[in-house]
Amino acid sequence: MAENGEEKLIAVARHIAKTLGHTDTMTDDILQIFSNFDGRLREKLTEKLTEDDPRAFEQTLKSLDRQISKYISVDHPIWSDSTDASSFLDVVDQLISVNRDWAPLGGDKNFVGFLDRAEDLLQQAMFRLEDEFKTLMEKGAESFDLVNEPRGGGRGRGTGTNRGEYESDEDEFDEDEFDGDGDEDGIPVAHPILDYDIVIDSLPSGTINDLHEIARRMVAAGCGKECSHAFSASRRDFLEESLSRLGLHRLSIDEVHKMQWSDLEDEIEKWIKAINVTMRILFPSERRLCDRVFSGFNSAADLSFMEVCRASTIQLLNFADAVAIGSRAPERLFKVLDVYDAVRDLMPEFELTFSDEYCVFLKNEAITIWKRLGEAIRGIFMELENLIRRDPAKAAVPGGGLHPITRYVMNYLRAACRSRITLAQVFEESGSDFRKDNGRTLSSSSSLAVEMAWIMELLESNLEAKSKIYKDSALSAIFLMNNGRYIVQKVKDNELGTLLGDDWIKKHNAKVKQYHSNYQRSSWSKVLGALKIDNNSVSPGGSSKILKEKLKLFNSYFEEICKTQSTWVIFDEQMKEELKIAVAGNLSPAYRNFIARLQSIPDSGKHTERHIKYNEEDIEARINQLFQGSVGKK
Repeated sequence: MAENGEEKLIAVARHIAKTLGHTDTMTDDILQIFSNFDGRLREKLTEKLTEDDPRAFEQTLKSLDRQISKYISVDHPIWSDSTDASSFLDVVDQLISVNRDWAPLGGDKNFVGFLDRAEDLLQQAMFRLEDEFKTLMEKGAESFDLVNEPRGGGRGRGTGTNRGEYESDEDEFDEDEFDGDGDEDGIPVAHPILDYDIVIDSLPSGTINDLHEIARRMVAAGCGKECSHAFSASRRDFLEESLSRLGLHRLSIDEVHKMQWSDLEDEIEKWIKAINVTMRILFPSERRLCDRVFSGFNSAADLSFMEVCRASTIQLLNFADAVAIGSRAPERLFKVLDVYDAVRDLMPEFELTFSDEYCVFLKNEAITIWKRLGEAIRGIFMELENLIRRDPAKAAVPGGGLHPITRYVMNYLRAACRSRITLAQVFEESGSDFRKDNGRTLSSSSSLAVEMAWIMELLESNLEAKSKIYKDSALSAIFLMNNGRYIVQKVKDNELGTLLGDDWIKKHNAKVKQYHSNYQRSSWSKVLGALKIDNNSVSPGGSSKILKEKLKLFNSYFEEICKTQSTWVIFDEQMKEELKIAVAGNLSPAYRNFIARLQSIPDSGKHTERHIKYNEEDIEARINQLFQGSVGKK
């Protein structure tokens, strides 16, 4: 029934048209009569009135031109009045419909000029809509303040993991916390975000709805890309300002490489906070905004999101890349690990956020730079190996104490192993490249364990070479004992010991004991030899002359050793006491027996006592004064 009624009305309209004849205002007059009818009826009426006569196209076009021109010529935003905005959109809808309906007539020369005029009018309408779109974006953005409302704009539920603020592993270096108070440019800096489980609506809901209505018309008119560009231009500025407020500076790769390391450490701290906020809060919020503005138009939404996020993502990734390809000095390991951890932990966000066809290149770039950071970490360990190999023997460490290379390497490895899980991942990625066999069975060892064992072997070889600088073999043994004991102590009861294993620790404890034996043999065998009594030479009734000569020789050797070794160093108090007890345990009984034998000889004479310079307590007191040289223990 409804359709029959519409047909009757259309027939009446066509009859009126024939009765009036073709005049300049014919179509307008008829359309005005039926202006209060349903919009679909008006469209059908327009189609019927124009299908018989090209001049009707012109009349329709003039009517739309007058209505469109009324709006696009005003010098104030159309969306400042909701009624004007609604009316303008209605006229745009009609113009889009007319262009769509007339498009099949493009091959008819009678309609070509009209179609060109209609297209031109549509372009004018689109230009004005684009301007209105930009104005709405700008005014909407002004209502949002990242500093004062880091969480206040949040609506809905976010996509973050509620991990809280990023915390890097502690190491041997002091790291100042980002204070978030501001910078020298006077740009306010956002307070630390402690909860990533939020999404920010950075435009008012009403503005988003208005933007969606405009976007719908622009996409329908074939201007979806122009709308996306207008949208992304505004949101890019917002993201750039947000990164600036988070304390991040826009730095080129070359500028990063020229920075002082202390300054770069500060920038890395800021970058870690910025990339977490960006990937966990800002980008998900922008994704949500794009989906709402371009609801129903997935391609336009994806394109807009890519254009919004591309510059900020590249800025963040370029910084990480600059760190990855920069200096591989060993002291940079810990900050490079922080950057690696940050990118690795955010890979789920990269995968989710940049999953569409427009953004996939950003995800792939993040993966590439993540792998490059792993290469940098492995490269830093290679540089550590080279540092150990190149460390020259130079002068001997006074007193046979700890060598600086030993302290440096062991503290470095202990600090590095606090990130054992990350390092294991990094070295497993390298496969067999870092499995240095050197005659050992390594098939059951992790790549990281192999790397640590290799570095320890390089260190031990370096120390062995350095021990040969000492002309005194006893002092050489003290040097190896000190450094060996220090190495074992630093390995035990921490992640480094877990990697190297109990067998490694047992083996190196045995080495330290061997150095102990070497010291005893090299240092005190001559002294003990002076106390040795040959029963064939000294009989109970024989002369005491030989024993007195041997005692004199003992006194000379003993005094020389005590004087020399009082300046030697044993860094570990327990090992020092153990060594003194061992020396006294061998020397005291031998000396006691020797003196008793001397005193028991009948012809030793009444002046024998004056040849005895030390009693047993004196011997032990002198031994207790050994190894008093200054010690560095850390």
